[in-house]
Amino acid sequence: MSGNKHLRVFPATLKQANEMVTMLHRHHKPVVGHRFSIGVEDLGGTIHGMAIVGRPVARAVEQYRIAEVTRLVTDTTPNACSCLYAACARAADAMGFYYIQTSILDNETGVSLRAAGWHFDHAINGRDWNCPSRLGRRTDQPMCDKQVWHKHLTSISGEAKWISPTQRKE
Repeated sequence: MSGNKHLRVFPATLKQANEMVTMLHRHHKPVVGHRFSIGVEDLGGTIHGMAIVGRPVARAVEQYRIAEVTRLVTDTTPNACSCLYAACARAADAMGFYYIQTSILDNETGVSLRAAGWHFDHAINGRDWNCPSRLGRRTDQPMCDKQVWHKHLTSISGEAKWISPTQRKE
């Protein structure tokens, strides 16, 4: 798509967001649940992307204070990704989350995250999540190395409550 479009966000249902994931996402399938979903459209009403925010995928991460963008998909409209990441952070902040995070493939640049004020946190090694204690996990997801990005939120007493995974106690 050429030229910059004026974009606006709107609340979306999980069904709407999953439909766009099915149509456009390069390597993920729809999700089962969410906390909220957000879409981005131009002023003419053409939808250019969707983001799905849920609980953190990693089981060791605090489930009630941390939000995670589990899917984000666009039709490559300029600024749609950063618009969605920024809107997800604002919504999570308004809901009282301490921070929001997402994972991207190791070969992705993170430029949209950076543009939305997010920060690289750490890299994680790719792996199959099936193990003796967790059999039956999906194997149709990318198992390559990934980058974890986060954004501090300020809804709690005006201060972000971020604790990096490298600083957490086991």
